[in-house]
Amino acid sequence: MSSPILRVDNVSKSYARKASLFGPPVAKTRPALAGASFDLSEGEILGIVGESGSGKTTLARCIALLERPDSGKIIFKGEDLTALGPSALRRRRRAIQTVFQDPYASLNPRLKVGDALAEVMLVHRLASRGEVRQRVAELLDRVGLPARAADAYPPAFSGGQRQRICIARALAAQPDILIADEPVSSLDVSVQAQVVNLLLDLRDQLGLSVIFIGHDLQLIDFIAPRIIVMLAGEIVETVPEELSIKDARHEYTRALMQAVPSLDKLAERDAAMRDPQGKQRRE
Repeated sequence: MSSPILRVDNVSKSYARKASLFGPPVAKTRPALAGASFDLSEGEILGIVGESGSGKTTLARCIALLERPDSGKIIFKGEDLTALGPSALRRRRRAIQTVFQDPYASLNPRLKVGDALAEVMLVHRLASRGEVRQRVAELLDRVGLPARAADAYPPAFSGGQRQRICIARALAAQPDILIADEPVSSLDVSVQAQVVNLLLDLRDQLGLSVIFIGHDLQLIDFIAPRIIVMLAGEIVETVPEELSIKDARHEYTRALMQAVPSLDKLAERDAAMRDPQGKQRRE
């Protein structure tokens, strides 16, 4: 069996906070991540699911070394990234790119789309100035946008289009791993499927390893063969590829599944809100 492309080994992260709003500024630590460990194989889509505050985004930021963990290791292709200095880490960081939740906040509204993509390639020396415009057009085409989008500014685009631009910007770094941190949660339902299908196509075309983070259990179950479930900064369960999220054993995962709305549940709720004459109740 080949070695995993990424190994997260006992990673923990805490944040300081004041003891109280009006009290003295005594710092206390709040653990956001506690001993997270897992492997990611080349070309795998791994799902990470949990409620808000479960530590999903902190884990993503630690993997990408946007924040350094307090302890533990992030091992990429056999190299511990947490042991690297700033210069060496800067060179390695392009291999792990992140697409964040809010495409409106992720793009500089005063920077043309083409310039945003070109900047990534030029900084990492992945294209010369003479070829960068053609490369920008190729990236936009790959995410389903026309070449003329390069000359427009982010406010000219819808939320779904902006997220495609964010994905193109991540791809401009030619990464090995793409972290999608709730990439569709701020989008309309009609657009979510388009972005998800784009990510799946990119995995197939480019051989990317993808970490897909979210709180929608049904969506994660559809996308990811293997699923990690987080609660209060800890990984409480890993649902293997051969099982569905419906086969999960941990009581927290089962509780999340029961909380997922379904047509049957909505029909039952609607019926319960009606009186015997079929009139809608008023609270």
